[in-house]
Formats: sequence, structure tokens, C-alpha cells
Amino acid sequence: MSGRYILALDEGSSSARAVLVDEHGETVAESSEPISPIFPRPGWVELDPAELWGALARSIARTMASAGATAADVAAVGLTTHRETSVIWDRATGRPVHNAVMWMSKQTDDIVNGWSAAGLDPEFRRRTGLRNDSYFSAGKVAWLLEHVPGVRADAERGRLAVGTVDTWLLWNLTGGTVHATDPSSASRTALLDLSAARWDEEFCDRLGISTALLPEVRPSDAWFGDLAPGILPGPMTHPVPVRAILGDQQAGLFGQACLGKGSAKNTYGTAGVLTVNVGDRPQVMPGMTSSVAWQFGDRVVYEAEGVVFHSGQTLQWLRDRLGILPHASRSESIAQSVDDNGGVYLVPAFAGLCDPYWDRDVRATIVGLTLDTDAAHVVRAALESMAYQTRDNIDALERGGLRIPELRVDGGAVANDFLCQFQADILGIPVDRPRGVERTALGVAHVAGAGVGMWTLEEIAARWDRDRRFEPRMPSDEREELYDGWRAAVEAARSIPARRRLDAPVPVA
Repeated sequence: MSGRYILALDEGSSSARAVLVDEHGETVAESSEPISPIFPRPGWVELDPAELWGALARSIARTMASAGATAADVAAVGLTTHRETSVIWDRATGRPVHNAVMWMSKQTDDIVNGWSAAGLDPEFRRRTGLRNDSYFSAGKVAWLLEHVPGVRADAERGRLAVGTVDTWLLWNLTGGTVHATDPSSASRTALLDLSAARWDEEFCDRLGISTALLPEVRPSDAWFGDLAPGILPGPMTHPVPVRAILGDQQAGLFGQACLGKGSAKNTYGTAGVLTVNVGDRPQVMPGMTSSVAWQFGDRVVYEAEGVVFHSGQTLQWLRDRLGILPHASRSESIAQSVDDNGGVYLVPAFAGLCDPYWDRDVRATIVGLTLDTDAAHVVRAALESMAYQTRDNIDALERGGLRIPELRVDGGAVANDFLCQFQADILGIPVDRPRGVERTALGVAHVAGAGVGMWTLEEIAARWDRDRRFEPRMPSDEREELYDGWRAAVEAARSIPARRRLDAPVPVA
């Protein structure tokens, strides 16, 4: 092994981070660059692929400069990204044919509805462990092929490549020499045969998506090519391999050392994601999705997952749109300035409800307002909604026969003690917050480091360190009364007649 650091690259929905990790698993330097979504039409959400790469490249440069490090100091790279977002680009020029279609975008609704009308909903579930929904990549790829002029013809000529964000960034990191992904990311496309952990050629054909467009699927801890010259400062004294790729939630699961069946973590990021290690066989449970957690060598480990579309983003909405939250860090003190939620519940279904409801026509709703309600009640209700949604998904897992004895939490929002305590109270199980709440970059760094012999998986598990355990202290009758109120609020939101907000898709230039 050459080099003393692992460079972890973590591209999320709103920022790109680069983190240098030393041989002890400690962060030496990090930086991040913001990423701004594009809203071409109501309900459509896209990202500029050039900006995705540019933001990451700038983060790499700033992190390396901060540590005074050069290419000679880096042993390997780990890459983790947000999932489902889809990009198509020209293989010869490396130029995208259109903006990336983001995971939350609903511009693919007509395609998804057409597949549903064709009776494919059970096939999606049986083959891929996912649902026929605009959230996943299959509809986005089909939309790009159908609605961007010339793309279908160029794809048939073999000129184009498709991928999720990890594949696009890998292409750029390796100077356009590697078109690949790993099973954790591929399993979120709704194009992967989940049991076999490879592209489902028959199903892709039925959806009109050629597997020739798709990246090669390699194990999560495989060699994914070497960095191109110029990515890192200084001379390339040795090849610097990309030695791990994981989807962001799977990287967080690994970073939380959830290596045994039944171990679970919840990430409170832009979205909120409950992820549970279910062992060597996929388990498809009502209301949940099933994906690959990781593949190391020939061994595939699976996860069950519950996603809520809006978690930390709800606080951003209160800050940026309503102006009642000066900064997210103030949410704890504001929530604690009132004794309770005053009967107020906020259902943050800004783009519908995901797991376990799968109702994309619901819109965000606040119920229980009175003349005594003030801004603090709404802020508190927003924080509580993050915990209620986690319980929705844990209850669904337990109905499916999987018991969750404790929950590990991460993401920026868990610095909020009120949220962590309320989460323990509403679940009735302990909530563990680790030392260092950003586990995604650390998780993929651990896998990359193991791949080049910097440490073992056993050493990684032993390194997990608790910052604080939050024990439930709310009486059970109060817990259930509050949760009953949440369920009533969700049903109230779902009872409002849906109004179509999207126009029919049209070709775009």
C-alpha cells in the first residue's frame, strides 16, 4: 500500500464533500461545495451534471490543500453518492445529453403510470424489490430516451452511456475510462435482478432500456479504475485506485457498523432513511423496499429500507419559505420553548409520502392550528414529524417480522438532543448517537481502506464509538396518544382530493 490517507468522496443531493481519513479512521481534513437543483417546470427537479462534477472537483482540491496533501499521500478513494438520480452522456465527448433527472422529480409520472397500466407493478416488486414509482431510476432513463431529441437513436448506435451519480462521477474521476457501478447503487434503479445482483436483461427489454447502455456492476469493494492525472495535486507517484463504491444510505449503514442481521440506522438528511441489515437473503416486506446493502467479493448482504422524502429539508422549508426558523441549529431551543406541540402536526408530504404509504398525490399539511398556535409549535411539530415518520417505517418492519431492538442515528439533524430524545420516546427503544454524526463518507472510506489492507472489517466494527444513548422515558400511554394524533394527521392529509399539478411531458431541447 502506498499513501497514508483514504480520500472519501460523498456527493449528496445538496452538496459535494471530500474527506481525508487517516490510518486510524480519523478525519484529517474535509470540505464541501453546495449543489443547486434546477426546477424546469412544476414537479420537475433536475441537476446540472457538469456542476455535480465541478462541485466535487473543487471539494477535492480544497480538502487536499487544507491537509497539505498530494497524490503521493492517498492510498485509495471511496465514492458514495445519492441514488436514483440518472444521467446520460456521450461516450466520446463525455458531455451529458440533458440535465440529470433527480430522485424526487415527478416528470416521469406518465411513463410509470403506463407501466402500471400494462400490469408491470408486480414484476417490479418481484424482480427488483422496489416499486414502479417515479422515485427510482428506470422511469428517468426511459424519460431521457423518449423525450430528449436524438437520444434514442444515439443510444441504439452505442454512442451513449447511462448511470446514476456514482457512475457519472467515476467516469470523470477515471478520465472517461471506466463505466461501472456497484450493486448497492444498481439495486436502486429498478433494473437489477435483486436475487442475482445483476442487470435483469429480460425486464430491461420490456421497459425499452438496453442493458448495453448500463454500467458494469462490480462488487462494492472492487477495483474501479485509477484516478486520472490532475485529479489530485502533485505528481502521481503511484496509481491511486477507486477502491469502493456504495450508495449513500448503504455507506451510512456500514459506517454505523450495522454489520449483523437486524442492526439498523436512521439518517436524517435532506430525506430521512431507515436502513436495516437483513442478512444474506433479500426480504421484501409490505410498505418497504429491499435493496443490496453491499457486495464484498462474492458475498452479497441485503437491506430493507424505508425512505421519507422530507426530513431535514422540512427545517430548510421553515427557514427559507416561511421565515419562522432563523437557522436549523435554533430548532432545538425553539421547540423546547413550548411544553408540547399544542396539538399541531406537520405532515411534510411536499412531494407525496414514500415508505410505508407510497402515496405520491398527498401534499404537505399542517393540522391542529388554533389562535393559540405560534411559530414554536410549528417548529416543534416539524421536528416531531421526523421521528413519527421513522416510527412509521419501524412499525412496518416489525409487522413484516423483523424486530428492531435499538436504533443508531446519524446526519446533521441528530446534533439536536430534542429530536434524539423524542425519537427514543416515540419508538420506545434506545437511540444511539455515534461520536461523529456524518457516517456516510466514513463508511465508504472504511471499505476502501479495507480493500488496500489499511484495516480489517473486524477492526472497523470495533471502532464504532457511542457519543450518547437516549433511553425512552415517555409513558407508553402518552407515546401512543401522540402517535395516534400523527396517524390521524396523515389520514387527514391523504383525504384531501389530489389535484394534478404536472403537465404532460413534452420533448425538450
